[in-house]
Amino acid sequence: MEPTSDYLCENQIGFYFNEQSRLLRLIRVSKKWKGTIIVTPFTEKVIDIIRNIPEGRVMTYGQIAKLAGSPRAARQVVRILHSMSRKHSLPWHRVINAKGHIALQNDDSYNEQMMSLEIEGVKVGLHGSIDLEKYQWHP
Repeated sequence: MEPTSDYLCENQIGFYFNEQSRLLRLIRVSKKWKGTIIVTPFTEKVIDIIRNIPEGRVMTYGQIAKLAGSPRAARQVVRILHSMSRKHSLPWHRVINAKGHIALQNDDSYNEQMMSLEIEGVKVGLHGSIDLEKYQWHP
């Protein structure tokens, strides 16, 4: 059963059917006039993990997914960062790919991430490479 705007209210508790695990889960939902935003426990954990990455340190998408309880959900971490970084003031620039590289393709975003990391003391090498042994954060 998918939550619909007909019965969801601001900060109401709702139920949804999780297709992957085939379980009915309890989640917090928030209704907006033009759609419903669903914040799952996984999303909340991802936001919390990213919010707590210290300056001068980085984490990988897969590392965050694993800490949040879903080791194969690195792409979901990308989607969460893309859709919620501004809203939650997340330090998105501290998240890189598993190879230790800046993964962004857009030149402006790539340069912004590189400059933000360098301002925090992270050395960014050729082609956006970052030494994970030196800068990776392990909470």
